[in-house]
Amino acid sequence: MRTFAAYLEWDPDTQMYVGFVPGISGAHTQGKTLDELHKNLKEVLELCLEEYRASGEELPRFVGLQQIEVAG
Repeated sequence: MRTFAAYLEWDPDTQMYVGFVPGISGAHTQGKTLDELHKNLKEVLELCLEEYRASGEELPRFVGLQQIEVAG
């Protein structure tokens, strides 16, 4: 069992939650609710991990998030 960090946003244009797992190519999806987004992210992440295993590629290692302050 592995744990991954996901980045979640609210998209006002589509009125949906959007999420992605940093560093995992293709691990992004959306949902009408946070519960639906979580379910969809889990599903797409499982598919992405199958592809990584099949290709023999090493999984990227998540390091963290930083907040960057800028004027504006």
